[in-house]
Amino acid sequence: MSKRIFISAGEPSGDVHGSNLAKALKSQWPDVELIGFGGPKMAEAGVNLNYKLTDHAVMGFGKVIGKIGTFLGIIKQAATIFDEQRPDAVVLIDYPGLHWWIAKRAKQRGIPVFYHVPPQLWAWAGWRVKKVKDRFSYLFCSLPFEPKWYADRGYPYAEYVGHPFFDDLDKRKVDEAWVEQQKARSDHWLAILPGSRQQEIEGNLPMMIKAIERVSKERPDVRYAVACLSDAHKAKVEKVLHDHPLPAWFIDRIELFVARTPEILRLAEMAWSVSGSVSLELMYETVPTVIVYRVKPIQMRMSDVLLKAPFITLTNLLAGWDVMPEYPTEVDVDKEMADWALLWLNDPTEAKRKREALAALRDQYCQPGASVTVAARIAQILEAWSKLK
Repeated sequence: MSKRIFISAGEPSGDVHGSNLAKALKSQWPDVELIGFGGPKMAEAGVNLNYKLTDHAVMGFGKVIGKIGTFLGIIKQAATIFDEQRPDAVVLIDYPGLHWWIAKRAKQRGIPVFYHVPPQLWAWAGWRVKKVKDRFSYLFCSLPFEPKWYADRGYPYAEYVGHPFFDDLDKRKVDEAWVEQQKARSDHWLAILPGSRQQEIEGNLPMMIKAIERVSKERPDVRYAVACLSDAHKAKVEKVLHDHPLPAWFIDRIELFVARTPEILRLAEMAWSVSGSVSLELMYETVPTVIVYRVKPIQMRMSDVLLKAPFITLTNLLAGWDVMPEYPTEVDVDKEMADWALLWLNDPTEAKRKREALAALRDQYCQPGASVTVAARIAQILEAWSKLK
């Protein structure tokens, strides 16, 4: 009997993970029917999208409140799909908040719910383990210490499978000719990764521009490559640059490239990046990196109270130390960003030491196969449960 699986992802990174999982599920069950919420990558992989959820990737209480009507409609639509098409399983990818409610609707109907890349409750919301127990049948964890954390709190159905981010990295193609072309233009490139969400760009890019000014005064030979995901993303970045007018000679050093992130990371000597899964990509390419995340003062006060993890960066959590200097901050840290960049530029030994530390982490953790493992485990678990009925 053919299977019907509902997959949901609410962010661009989740869309990539969803697409890889869709391909793995098709290998597991060639006649599987895949439906759900997501983005273009999932659609390309053969998921029949009932809603383009990645169009609503937001963070922050205020942003969510502004879309509450939309989200309530999405939850209602999910419930209708569960009633009318009844999938054999629901797989939710990250995106806490909305996915908690979708999980509740599925469990109310007796549909198994799997969480792929579950949210980092151990970092900020340990009390929500009760909801995990109530709403999720099984968790596929992306960090090695997570299953024990859940087991210690009475939830034994969590399994470490590796991070799905690495499923793409080992097979992606990098345009080496483009990289060499840019290297011929300058010996020194610094990558700028300002985040994908509007509030991330507006909160962090102005600080990055100030840091560029600081570095340029001492090292006018450095050029800056801003990684843009799409033309729409580029337009958002351009608006911030327009709102912070700079001399023409200075602006000329900042270049925006669309859909060139792999090449930019291969090109760059170092990077400034907003916190996110891109830190794993930077680790993979062994790029010395400063991680920043600018928040409002009230958000900083809340994080001081709620945040239980020693770091916000995935790479640092894997390492157990701040291999990537990180600054969750309510104030500008452009001086700190510039100081790190100048250290790595002016002291090749220090830069080499940082790359070697990142390479050791890459060799330990950057193993592909998470999506294939999850697909196989879903099949095994569903078969085992069916025999218990």
